Amino acid sequence: MSGYCDFARGHPLHGPYHDHEYGVPQRAEAVLFERLLLEINQAGLRWETMLRKREGFRRAYDGFDVEKVAAYGAADRARLLADPGIVRNRLKIGAAIHNAGVILRMRDSHGGFAAWLDAHHPLDKAGWVKLFKRTFRFTGGEITGSFLVSLGYLPGAHRPDCPAHQRLLATQVPPWMAAAG
Repeated sequence: MSGYCDFARGHPLHGPYHDHEYGVPQRAEAVLFERLLLEINQAGLRWETMLRKREGFRRAYDGFDVEKVAAYGAADRARLLADPGIVRNRLKIGAAIHNAGVILRMRDSHGGFAAWLDAHHPLDKAGWVKLFKRTFRFTGGEITGSFLVSLGYLPGAHRPDCPAHQRLLATQVPPWMAAAG
């Protein structure tokens, strides 16, 4: 199913991400925001670029703290556009700030981003894409699909015979499997 399982094995950046994060359900708001922000910034680029710039994104976006990012103003936008440690794209930066505000409002409407995801699960990919396009900025089909696969809401992160998949199943059931079962 996933060619990433073969490609990532032994790679210094892809390997640890594939083995310990990819397809693994997450609940922490900052982790969910980070993943969404990285997926949005990956559009048109390679995932390896995101993994290389990950710490730069973490520093630039205040540890992915949605309250801080949602409050960014013109000076922060200018700072981000000048930061060589991240992807300097005006639309992607604007989407990050807007989406942080959306996630912040999810605390009131659903109790948080993870609870919002849970409230809409299970959906098929087309349903998720429609929901994400209506809710967030810069979230088309590929970005939404990759985000949800990376968190276990949609299948496809690992092949069934992948050791990372086996380790995951030994500790938890991804949401897409729970919905199918």
